[in-house]
Amino acid sequence: MSERFDVVGEVAAACRDRAQAWCFLRGFAAAWSTPLTGDDGRYRDELAAAEQRLGTPLPEALKEALALLGGREDLTSNQDCLLRPDQLHYDETGRALVWRLENQGVARWGVPVEDLRLPDPPVIFQLDGTYSAPEPWRPFLDRFSVACVEMVLYEALFGSDGDDHDNREAGDADPGIIERRYTRLAVPDYPMWADPEGPPVRWFHGRDALICDHAGAWIWVRTRTPEALQAVRDTLPGDWHMQP
Repeated sequence: MSERFDVVGEVAAACRDRAQAWCFLRGFAAAWSTPLTGDDGRYRDELAAAEQRLGTPLPEALKEALALLGGREDLTSNQDCLLRPDQLHYDETGRALVWRLENQGVARWGVPVEDLRLPDPPVIFQLDGTYSAPEPWRPFLDRFSVACVEMVLYEALFGSDGDDHDNREAGDADPGIIERRYTRLAVPDYPMWADPEGPPVRWFHGRDALICDHAGAWIWVRTRTPEALQAVRDTLPGDWHMQP
């Protein structure tokens, strides 16, 4: 694993510029998983067919993301699911193009139809509702490329063994401790889909550690080493689910 990958700096650059977002994803894959290769973008041919089926050009950022990550479910689909080009679809109202699904189908992420011609459009999300009372689409993140950064960070929390990840319910003091002891990543505040009106999701970085403050309700941690995971547990003592 690369020792030179600057998570804090690379996330900041990724949140400013779409091309830098793809650089971040390549660097993160190499440092925290396995490097991306030419075989990972296996959906290039299917993208043109998807555009014809959907009757519209797809945003450049969506096509670039699928071409880059299309074959890497370990980076995109450990918990929730990045859809393949042949799975992209409009929601029932025709308002949004759906590109990502929560693993039990209770939430979905999309791009507003009116923004499909933007190169890096905003992303919205919707909770599962009833036929008589559908849930509204809500803002998620302002740019698709930033939503891809969020997706890969989030999926990293679930794609490894118990020696480098853990989670627990957050206590009242935990958000303040996290703010003081770890470095905030530049991912903008965004809503936790399960509690859209609650506190935002925030990301932090420590030595060899990613910490997700999940709306003040839950703490998720992914590290590069077992020692780094134990250091987080020592800093944030509590009832960690994976701790022996």
